[in-house]
Amino acid sequence: MAANLDRLQRSVGYQFTDRALLEQALTHRSFGLPNNERLEFLGDSILNCVVAIALFERFGELREGEMSRLRASLVCQDGLHGIARELDLGEYLRLGEGELKSGGFRRPSILADALEAMFAAVFLDQGFDAAKTVIDRLYAPLIAAIDPRVAAKDPKTALQEYLQGRKMALPTYTTVKVHGEAHAQEFEVTCEVNALKIRTTGRGASRRAAEQQSAENALAQLRKS
Repeated sequence: MAANLDRLQRSVGYQFTDRALLEQALTHRSFGLPNNERLEFLGDSILNCVVAIALFERFGELREGEMSRLRASLVCQDGLHGIARELDLGEYLRLGEGELKSGGFRRPSILADALEAMFAAVFLDQGFDAAKTVIDRLYAPLIAAIDPRVAAKDPKTALQEYLQGRKMALPTYTTVKVHGEAHAQEFEVTCEVNALKIRTTGRGASRRAAEQQSAENALAQLRKS
């Protein structure tokens, strides 16, 4: 595990003084104690605070409600899951035998919780400034991609308004696959805009989350065109 953790720390851009904190952050409750449940609780609060600061400093024109909705979209399970996948975080998790067999290292909820726990581990290791530096670095691409003109709207609403403004038919959302066990499912949904020949896919812990992700991917294609 030592070599793997060195690679993870390089990817995150942070070297732990107390490596045991990182190991705990990567330990699911199915593996035993100490696990990352308490760290996840702390990391969630730290993440919300850091993202709030980043949005406040970057978007001076947005109102409180708009920033709250935008923050929620960034710190939700899907946002965390995306970052965790980029870090290949599943490769480093310590899971019990049952979770290993059921593919827990790919489960969005487990990956999202582990990432939040890791933020808390950095905080406990070197304080708030260190945790803020890590979170700012990992979230920089997501925040840089924000379009303040649609920041206050969820992706499905923004896509719908875009199409309605051009008198085009609304998109069609279709659930194409459901992954995982009944208690921890991941939904795969497509978004089709026939008039523009756009078809995108999104994943999420619920159909709504997957639809939002597929709509966001469709908007990303529109921005490039």
